[in-house]
Amino acid sequence: MKRLDRSELIFRIISYVLVTLFVLSTLYPFLYAISMAISGEQAVSEGRIVLWPVNIQFDAVKALIIGEHAKRFWIAYTNTLFYTFYGTVFSMLLSIFAAYALSKTNLPFKRQIAFLIVFTMWFSAGLIPSYINYRELYVNNRWGIIYGFGVQAFNILLLRNYFNSISKEIEEAAIVDGANEFQVMSKIYIPMSKSAIATVTLFYALSRWNGYFWNMRLVQGNEHPLQVVLRSITERAQNTDIITNHPYSDYSLAYAAIILSIIPIIIIYPYLQKYFARGVNVGGVKE
Repeated sequence: MKRLDRSELIFRIISYVLVTLFVLSTLYPFLYAISMAISGEQAVSEGRIVLWPVNIQFDAVKALIIGEHAKRFWIAYTNTLFYTFYGTVFSMLLSIFAAYALSKTNLPFKRQIAFLIVFTMWFSAGLIPSYINYRELYVNNRWGIIYGFGVQAFNILLLRNYFNSISKEIEEAAIVDGANEFQVMSKIYIPMSKSAIATVTLFYALSRWNGYFWNMRLVQGNEHPLQVVLRSITERAQNTDIITNHPYSDYSLAYAAIILSIIPIIIIYPYLQKYFARGVNVGGVKE
């Protein structure tokens, strides 16, 4: 076994300590939220929760799953799943087609189109004009939110740059064999770009899942996603003037809602995280 010199040993010790502290700092908020969600009303009200739960009870969790808040919570959860699934599929279709077209050297006005896409990353009309524009375009229902926020310029460019890195000889060979543009894209570009596509898919999914402001302003109450409902629950918890008769704290209800809302992301993220570094690094290479 190779013996480490003193400087390398010190470096490793410091590195392990820093990594351990970083891991603990990221885990603490999650553990604290769980403890607040399942602790007794008196312990929460008195601020006795530091890390571990006190007087464990699951009344707040039950209230969200099968209790008095269940209907509103699950409607919002269903809306969020709707926005996330259909919104991500729609956004990915537009982004892949746009990126594929921009990767073609024979596309007419290619530079001008790319400039217009990049231009939207630099300048925007502002909050009020954007709001008026969305209202005039009838982006005021669930499907309107899907198509009104269809694509992001950064994601199109990321995919475009990744498509540019694919060998053109493979495409030329497929065309010689009789493949059309759609077959080239679906049989060559998409299978060879799984890392970039997975990365952009996760970007869109997280954006849809966390959608809050425009969803709150543009759609009706029964179409609000989970994030809007979470805000109302946390605001209720912060309002000390509200008197409740239930055996749990409103803070426990808020933290229980937060924990339940992030479960799908925790499940999905590890499967896609491995594509992040490769997808972003290759997609970020300039032409």
